[in-house]
Amino acid sequence: MKITNKIITCLLAAVVSGCAAEQAPDTGKELLEYSNLSYDSGFDTVYAYTEFGYDRDAMQKRFETGTEMFASYNSQFDIYNDYAGVNNLKTINDNAGIAPVKVSDDVIAMLKEAKQFYDLSGGEFDITMGNLLQVWHRYREEGMAANEDGNGGAVPDEAELAEAFACRGWDKVVIDEENNTVFITDPCVSLDAGGIAKGFAAEGIAQAIESDEVVYGNINAGRNIRTIHDKADGSPWRIAIQNPVGEGALIVVETYGSGSFVTSGDYERFYTGTDGVRYHHIVDPSTMKPADLYHSVSIITRDSGAADCLSTALFTMDIEDGMKVLEAYRQMSGDECEAVWMMDPDKTQGQEGKLAGGLFVVWTENLKDRIIWP
Repeated sequence: MKITNKIITCLLAAVVSGCAAEQAPDTGKELLEYSNLSYDSGFDTVYAYTEFGYDRDAMQKRFETGTEMFASYNSQFDIYNDYAGVNNLKTINDNAGIAPVKVSDDVIAMLKEAKQFYDLSGGEFDITMGNLLQVWHRYREEGMAANEDGNGGAVPDEAELAEAFACRGWDKVVIDEENNTVFITDPCVSLDAGGIAKGFAAEGIAQAIESDEVVYGNINAGRNIRTIHDKADGSPWRIAIQNPVGEGALIVVETYGSGSFVTSGDYERFYTGTDGVRYHHIVDPSTMKPADLYHSVSIITRDSGAADCLSTALFTMDIEDGMKVLEAYRQMSGDECEAVWMMDPDKTQGQEGKLAGGLFVVWTENLKDRIIWP
């Protein structure tokens, strides 16, 4: 994905902090603000870090640690490129049906979490359907190029989709934690962790740098936002959700403390087919095609990897089923977990909500007093 000025502007605007010359109430000292960006750490996105504290050199070091970790996660979860000395998802896919691959603890942990959310979502979140996702990736890349020339892109037929979709299944993936190996037993099956990778990375980085030395701050990994601690003045974090069919923020959500905010949407990686239909990157397993219920789904919960998985899973499910998955996650994790859905007004599914910016917005009950309408 090409990193544009618009993407950078939206990324920076996602966390509405409103902090200037703030003092920490326990010390009376004026807090220093540190902000920095990395454009090339990985995942074809921008990594942004903001921290408020007292030691600028230490804040710079935490930013550098974050960018190094983001690059490491990128190399481990990449399905397209090889890296010297790294066995990654591409290595696992290349050795499908051939041999187990020894991998890092990060890869094992990410795959276990992905399997957990496959089970939790009843198969809606499935990183083993890499073959199907690759079909759509190829058509999308070619379609975007065709669109730039003023033409519609080709659309895969049902037979091609069905053949690719048949090559999937966690029963074909053997994770050996004792030996740190992963083996795909069927040579046609491949993994694609696009629905968890950035969130898992953001959470790993936050846990590595989160300490009492950080008064408060936030990580923004391609709009996978992870806040660290409560703000010093006791005010809430305010996270903006972009209008997926227009400009600027459609709503702002308030939250407190360390937590995550992840949005999945149809408005970045897409092309228009020769049939006039817009095809994006989030594929519904039940149709084998990009899901068309929503323009965006946002998740607010503690863990960023979980938020990434849930935003992807709920994007392909109706709201009632999505609510059940959220409750199952609350019961499993013990964490608060809330959601915001944005959709066309003719796809409300009989839910209560509000019209805004030409869209219908639905949110979970616990957010009713935490949403600001600009």
